[in-house]
Amino acid sequence: MLSEALLVSAPGKVILHGEHAVVHGKVALAVALNLRTFLRLQPHSNGRVGLNLPNIGVRRAWDVASLQLLDTSFLGHGDSAALTAKHVEKLKEVAGFPKDCVDPEHLAVLAFLYLYLSICQSQRALPSLDITVWSELPTGAGLGSSAAYSVCLAAALLTACEEIPNPLKDGEAAGRWTEENLELINKWAFQGERVIHGNPSGVDNAVSTWGGALRYQQGKISSLKRPPVLKILLINTKVPRSTKVLVANVRSRLLKFPEIVAPLLTSIDAISLECERVLGEMAAAPTPEHYLTLEELIDMNQHHLNALGVGHALLDQLCQVTTAHGLHSKLTGAGGGGCGITLLRPDVERPEVEATKRALSGCGFDCWETSVGAPGVSVHTAASLDASVQQGLDSL
Repeated sequence: MLSEALLVSAPGKVILHGEHAVVHGKVALAVALNLRTFLRLQPHSNGRVGLNLPNIGVRRAWDVASLQLLDTSFLGHGDSAALTAKHVEKLKEVAGFPKDCVDPEHLAVLAFLYLYLSICQSQRALPSLDITVWSELPTGAGLGSSAAYSVCLAAALLTACEEIPNPLKDGEAAGRWTEENLELINKWAFQGERVIHGNPSGVDNAVSTWGGALRYQQGKISSLKRPPVLKILLINTKVPRSTKVLVANVRSRLLKFPEIVAPLLTSIDAISLECERVLGEMAAAPTPEHYLTLEELIDMNQHHLNALGVGHALLDQLCQVTTAHGLHSKLTGAGGGGCGITLLRPDVERPEVEATKRALSGCGFDCWETSVGAPGVSVHTAASLDASVQQGLDSL
């Protein structure tokens, strides 16, 4: 078991192109969002295991001795494919939660217990430790916050239990695991996601593990080679929406107007493929033309998504505001509200960016200036973390 504190971070995700079309077998491009989730694991010897989640006001602790007495045979040994609804019910008993709890706070605790008990059962005794997780990502906005949480937990617990080595080298501010170790982190993170979401696609945890950009189609996930880092504004309209309802609405529109909607989905697929091609070219040397093409693809996809019926008046307003400043935007994720992204070309002047952010905030939107194509799960030295992150991790 490690003796010193471990600091891990993982990115969120946005869908660049292919939302909704992906449900119908088309390609989606997902990119790592450089709003990150940070985890600090502090080993100690007080016989307790603690979980602190300041963003959602969770603070829990258990006696290691009482957890040690649990019959955890139901978890299986390293066979992480076998997580079932029964396991989740059993975890609720262990945690003393009501059977019908489905709120994010309870599910976050259950995912932690599942990963702690499963990964640490290889140890002679369950380890005493405190884990604090703090995130720059808003929850429930379709930005992969639960996957980033699961990836951080999996990476930290596997490293603490010495199932994988700590990749941080002396004198370096950050370290990344090898491909083989990332596979193991991703496998366990997917199980954490299953505790939280039941039946996730696996895209969110893969993006958070590997970073960069991924292509997803019919269950197959592959990384894009050396995608460029793109500067963006991420805007949250704060309009709540149900992904389930929006997906069902697109399906019924497809059934009602097959000759109209099927070509829209084929066209969105072509947009994703063209974007993938352009990003591939940009790996060598990005040109202004590349950015203009990316902007055209953003505009076309936004119109297609409106035609599918997943737009919203406030997303239209977001697009109008950024267009007035010479910038191009689209919704990301389920639509019907939620978030949008705006591409920031390298030649956009700082005053223009600031003016756009002010205008968006004036509409009542939350706005972040960040980037996509960010690195995946990483381990950090304490000194390398921003003061705001340190503060977040110390805030409970």
